[in-house]
Amino acid sequence: MAIKLNKDESLFRNELIFTVDAKAVNIDNTLVNLFMLLKHNGVRPKQRARADINSFISIDTLKNVFSKLEEEGSIKGFNENPDAAELWMRSNLINMVYRGNLDKEKISSLRPIHLESYRVRNAANTRDYNTADQVYLMLSANPIVREDLKNFLMEGWDQTTNKINLGAHLDVDSLGLLHIIKNVKPGFLESSSTLNHIQPLLHEQAELFCDDVRRLLIYKSLIPRNVLIDYLKTITSFHLSIYIQKLIHILPRMVEEGNHTVRKDWNIVVDVTDDYESKIARLSAADAETLSNRVYDYIKATFQINAALRRQKLDKSSSDNFRKAVELLKDKPQDFEIYFETQWDNLYSALDDEEKGLISDMVKYEDTYFDRYIELILKARGNYQFRYHMQLIDNLSQKNGERGFLAQGRGRKHPRRYVLGTRLLETLVQILVIESDSSSFQTRTLSIEELMQGVRDRYGLIINGISEDRFSGADLNTHLAFKENVGAFKLKLRQIGFYNDLSDAYNLQRIRPRYELNAK
Repeated sequence: MAIKLNKDESLFRNELIFTVDAKAVNIDNTLVNLFMLLKHNGVRPKQRARADINSFISIDTLKNVFSKLEEEGSIKGFNENPDAAELWMRSNLINMVYRGNLDKEKISSLRPIHLESYRVRNAANTRDYNTADQVYLMLSANPIVREDLKNFLMEGWDQTTNKINLGAHLDVDSLGLLHIIKNVKPGFLESSSTLNHIQPLLHEQAELFCDDVRRLLIYKSLIPRNVLIDYLKTITSFHLSIYIQKLIHILPRMVEEGNHTVRKDWNIVVDVTDDYESKIARLSAADAETLSNRVYDYIKATFQINAALRRQKLDKSSSDNFRKAVELLKDKPQDFEIYFETQWDNLYSALDDEEKGLISDMVKYEDTYFDRYIELILKARGNYQFRYHMQLIDNLSQKNGERGFLAQGRGRKHPRRYVLGTRLLETLVQILVIESDSSSFQTRTLSIEELMQGVRDRYGLIINGISEDRFSGADLNTHLAFKENVGAFKLKLRQIGFYNDLSDAYNLQRIRPRYELNAK
C-alpha cells in the first residue's frame, strides 16, 4: 500500500526526544564524531570540499605520510620494517569497514584514541547517525565533566601551536596518530547548530552518565590510556542503550499524562550464566520481550509529538517546545481537530478504492481525525521504524559481544535476553569501587551483595531479584534461577580478577579494587 507522506510527516527523528536515527550504529564512529563535537563546542562542522585532488584516505596514503615523517627525522625504522608497520597501523591506528575483505575494505577513520582523531577520516564511512549528538547532549548535563573529558582526550597536543607536546607521556599509538595529523590542515567549515540549546529529556540518566565518565577519568594517571578509552567506549554505548530503552518505556506515558517529567523505576533481569538454557535465561528473555513489545508504542508517541509540533508551528531547537507538545496532546484545543481533518483528507483522498477500504477498516475504532491520521502514518512508517529500532538497540547494547548486555542465539528457541559481558562488567566494577563525596574520591572493597545492589540501584540491572517487589511471590524455580545467577556472577568476577574466596571467612570474600586510590 503506497501512502504518500510528505517529508515532514515521514520524518521520525526528533532531537528533543532522542537525536539518533535508527540505523546500524558503530560505536567507534560515535566517538570519532563526538570528538569533533567536543573540539567545536557542539557544532558539527562540514568537511571542506577538495577539488583537483583525491581526498580519499587509504593505507597507501598513510604509508606515504610515515615515509615522509622518516625523511624529515620525526620517526625512524618505518621503511626498514614496512610489513610490521602496516600491521601496526591496521590493528592499532585505523578503523576499517569490511575489514579483512581485500576487495572491499576501506579506512573509515583513525581510531578514536585522541581528540584530533576525527581530522583524518573518510566521512562517508564514518557515519554515526547522530549518536554523537546524543552523547554530547548527555555530557552537557555536567559541563565540568565534559571539559575534563575534552582535556584528557587532548593530552599531548598543543592547540595553540598545533604541535605535539613532547612533555606529555603518551603511548606509542597516540604518538603515531598525532604524527599523522600534525601536518593535516583541519579542512572544515563551521556550520550552525542548535545542540547547545537542548536539554536531554532524561536528565537524571544524563547526569549518571556524566558521573560514570568522571569516575573513570579519576583513573587516568593509573590506567594505560588505551585501556581507559576502551572503558569510555564501553560505558558510552551502555548508557546510550539504557537511555533509548528507558525512553521506550516512558515516552508513551508522557504523552498519555501530558507530563514531560514522568519517571519510572526501570529495571531488567540480566543473565550472567552465559547459558541459553539456564533457569534465569527465561526471566531475562521475558524482560527483553517486554521491551520489544513497547517499541511500537514509543514510535506512535514520537509521531504524535512530531504532529503536535507541526500543528503549533514549533521547531525542534528548544526543549520547552517538547513540554508544550505533550501538554497540547493531553488538553487539545477546540480547533485541534480541524487541522488534522485536513491532513487526514489529503492522505486518504490519494488512495485508490481498495486501499481506502482497508484503511477504513483499520481506523474504524478511532474516534478523532488526529488518531486516524497517526494510524495512517504508522501504517506507512511503523514497521520500518520498528525494524530499525530493534537493530539500533542491538548495536548500542553490543549484542553478543563482551562489552554488551544483550545476547541472542540462532532460532526462536534462544530469543533476545539481557546478559552482562565481561568487559562491561569490568568497567562497571571499576566505577562502583570508587566512592566520593563532594570533593574527594577513593577506592573501597565491596561484598558481592553490595556490588549486586550497586548495579541494581545505579543502572537497574537485577542479578539477584529475590528482594524485588516484582518477585515477591516467586516460586521455587525462580529462587533457584537467582541462586544460579549469583553463583555465575561470582565466577565471572573471578575470571576478570576482582574476586577471590580462598578463605571461608565471609568478611574476606570481597571485591577488591584493581587500582588503589587515596582520597584526593
